Amino acid sequence: MVLTALHPLVRAEVTAEAPAAGTDPADLEQTVWLRLLERLASGAPSPDPARWVRETVRAEVRRSRRAVLREHPHADDGPAAGPGSCPERAALGADERRALRAAVARLPGRCAGLLNALLDPGDRTYREIAEELGMSQGSLGPIRSRCLGCLRRMLAAEVAAPGTRGMVR
Repeated sequence: MVLTALHPLVRAEVTAEAPAAGTDPADLEQTVWLRLLERLASGAPSPDPARWVRETVRAEVRRSRRAVLREHPHADDGPAAGPGSCPERAALGADERRALRAAVARLPGRCAGLLNALLDPGDRTYREIAEELGMSQGSLGPIRSRCLGCLRRMLAAEVAAPGTRGMVR
């Protein structure tokens, strides 16, 4: 009947238009058949079925192009996912950054200023940081190393050591 007569036309139109949309021809063809069945179920006959097929294929191609621009694939929850890939990870990352900033603020001497400057998202150079802190550029590395060691010792002391049988004291 109508479906059998339209099959070669649908296949040809879909094969011609799918690559431009960056979509799978089989998916596009299935969508066109679905639209045709919806149209037949609604009782709206088409005076020119061939024209309707061409218009529908092109409309679905446009819809597919718009969807590609709006939609982005969901990131895998595996180790490759970034810190902002889900709300839980984003919240944990924010908590960790707050804890780090609080620990850095408790550091003695010039360490807090130096590590805050290094943690600054502005991605400044050692020369810029040295000028800001009034230090020589060559001393930043050794001071940074000592400050990180101090931070490491301070955070290790704050972490509760496990008690007997894995229980936290």
